Amino acid sequence: MEKTVSEAVDYRRSVRIYDPEKPIDTAVVKKCLEQASLAPNSSNMQLWEFYHITSKETIQKIAPFCFNQNAARTAQQLVVFVTRKDLWKQRAKANLAFMDGVFGKNNPKSEQSSREKVARNYYGKIIPFAYGDFLGIFGFFKYLMVIVMGLFKPMYREVRSSDMRTVAHKTCGLAAQTFMLSMAAQGYDTCPMEGSDTWRVKKLLNLPSGADINMIVSCGIRKPEGVYGERFRIPFEEIYTEI
Repeated sequence: MEKTVSEAVDYRRSVRIYDPEKPIDTAVVKKCLEQASLAPNSSNMQLWEFYHITSKETIQKIAPFCFNQNAARTAQQLVVFVTRKDLWKQRAKANLAFMDGVFGKNNPKSEQSSREKVARNYYGKIIPFAYGDFLGIFGFFKYLMVIVMGLFKPMYREVRSSDMRTVAHKTCGLAAQTFMLSMAAQGYDTCPMEGSDTWRVKKLLNLPSGADINMIVSCGIRKPEGVYGERFRIPFEEIYTEI
């Protein structure tokens, strides 16, 4: 029986040791990744890819690149969450193509609704402005421009290439968290691992230079000793402020 959202949040722990006698269903993990693809993301650009590793041989090759963490060595399966900022043009075109289906294709501007105009302008002009760059030069001038314009009105200021890379990683992190909660709802365990040799993982998976490893998530069924003690959190009163 699937857990509720609250039950899944409470159940989820970062599990470091998995039971080798309890395999997990690849189809269920794939379904959880499908749910991860529904995660909120910046401008609906979906600049992510999910590499579902079910091959034991590949897991054995990746484990040393994760510094032989128990969570990697004992994993039944792995998921490598990858950001693809370099695919921004393709993703923008995909959103525009989706709008063709929603609003109709090649509508004259005079016949477009205000909603359609805003959406097409966003993906046709604003997204290229935000993501477009050349050796960091265009990003630097964009940054100077928003500083000046920001003196007179509120501005979106994260316009450099490094800023957009951060945006892609934040987005991918939302997908990873959605995946881990979906897995918890199925009674499956996970552990997000940021500690890895990302260059070697990219080479092993034959990823292009424009791809970045966001995190590697190990998957399996926990052993009792796989949860390292009671959950510790800073008192909520210290991190919560109502304004």
